[in-house]
Amino acid sequence: MKIGIDAMGGDFAPAECVKAVVCEANQKDNKLQFFLFGEEKELLPFASELDHPNITIIHTGESIGMAEHATKAVVSKKDSSINVGMHYLSEDKIDAFLSAGNTGAMMVSALYQVKTIPGIDRPALSSVLPQQSGITGVLLDVGANSDLKPETLAKFAVLGSEYAKAVYGIKNPRVGLVNIGAEEEKGNLLTKAAYPILKEKKGINFIGNVEGRDLFNDLVDVAVCDGFTGNVIVKTCEGFFYNLLKRGVEDDFLTKFNFEHYGGTPILGVKKPVIIGHGITKEKTFLNMIKLSKNVVESDLISKIEQSFFETTEN
Repeated sequence: MKIGIDAMGGDFAPAECVKAVVCEANQKDNKLQFFLFGEEKELLPFASELDHPNITIIHTGESIGMAEHATKAVVSKKDSSINVGMHYLSEDKIDAFLSAGNTGAMMVSALYQVKTIPGIDRPALSSVLPQQSGITGVLLDVGANSDLKPETLAKFAVLGSEYAKAVYGIKNPRVGLVNIGAEEEKGNLLTKAAYPILKEKKGINFIGNVEGRDLFNDLVDVAVCDGFTGNVIVKTCEGFFYNLLKRGVEDDFLTKFNFEHYGGTPILGVKKPVIIGHGITKEKTFLNMIKLSKNVVESDLISKIEQSFFETTEN
């Protein structure tokens, strides 16, 4: 399996990325081939560490910064590590591509080069949904689409369900629509319009509306919402986690909200495995991003999503 990594992505690039790749490449049972994309001047100090038969360096002329405008940067910086890595993925030279860099640029480059699965108009970003029972569920969208149509939420339900089944082993994921009340008539224009569509959607186990307080109480496996709402939920949980950590609170369930354990999230809906990580990603998180990439490829998630949308269209 060939894993491509943007060495220039993240606040600690390229050092922490290099540490993770070298660590994984030196494992006795490692069967992965790594393709590291980055500027030569930045990777040169690590030349001796990266001199490994399982590591290939692809030098790029530039990189995209975290604060750059996504579309403008992708269009103007053709030789950036993100664009070159995404090109390798689109050409099947690598099996997955991951980055802790500019999320918007990763999304735009994926749309331009890798393209979306037929039937999907907008890809989604997901986040983990830790449950009291120990099961890991899925929340989406968490930032890619602030404004969307009701029909798109139904497509997110399919994407989340397939992801939960393939990667987290949940056989019949319960899908809930994030709302301000459990009753069917509750919500804004989007959720009111989306409810009947989700109710009739084939191939998903829709259980109705789910309130924010119940997202982690084993009532739902896949929670769908617009990207604005999802991003607020994720950032709130993140802030709550770090504040409790600073106060010395230790709890097994609380640790499940530590992003380091999950590494990143795939862009659900594109034709190839693309994994996005947190900007403050360090070695441990990069290692978990690599693990997630491997799981997405081995589970054949993309093909399962394609099949699911094909069956929905046919029926």
